[in-house]
Amino acid sequence: MTEEDWSDAVDSVLGRLAEGYFRVEVSGIEHIPATGPALLVSNHSGAWGLDGLVLHKLLRQRLPRPVHFYLSPLFHRVPALAAYARRYDAFSDDPTLGHDRLARGALVGVFPEGTDGVGKNFSQRYRLRPFSPGFAATAVLTGAPVVPVSIVGAEETYPKFGDIKALARRFDLPYFPVTPLLPLPAKWLIRVGEPIPAPAAPATFARRAAVTRRLCDEVWFTVQGMVDRDRRRRTTPFW
Repeated sequence: MTEEDWSDAVDSVLGRLAEGYFRVEVSGIEHIPATGPALLVSNHSGAWGLDGLVLHKLLRQRLPRPVHFYLSPLFHRVPALAAYARRYDAFSDDPTLGHDRLARGALVGVFPEGTDGVGKNFSQRYRLRPFSPGFAATAVLTGAPVVPVSIVGAEETYPKFGDIKALARRFDLPYFPVTPLLPLPAKWLIRVGEPIPAPAAPATFARRAAVTRRLCDEVWFTVQGMVDRDRRRRTTPFW
């Protein structure tokens, strides 16, 4: 198969999963700015990180302009996912988390929980891990507003019940989850919240660090609150 064939295959599978299997409901798309830069920040969950790919697929369908996602370098070890990432200009080699893209007026998406979010056990589901503050530093430096995004459903799709450490070492992974082989048909809710303006960048490093931390905390509490509200909307994860 060519790289385009791999990418098309991934795109097709994601579409079928999102629409027919997870029955994803998306709300709040109107909060994503039609022009200018913005940094989309989402929670991250489910043992294999499928939520990032599903979110990207649905935003591509619903937005008139692309969102460039920061993906874990692990995705590039799977040929089909690497082809998909390259086709849609996802990136994993930019420590500034899309600073240049935002400076050009683009949309950038990040998952600041990283592997801590997807690697937590099912008993800790929907309890967000601390956000890495890099996204907040980028928002402060570029002036890009932060758009909070919550995803509910991925925790039940690939629940992580344990970790096989020997296989994690064998494949050089942060963890190797004990989880169902196939995704479970959980009901997904994706919500986009109102943009949070980035504060002006202070002149000194100490003050920038302080406003960065405050912004990071504000976004964390906002996303956690959105997740909690949508969890309460579901009478059961599978409906």
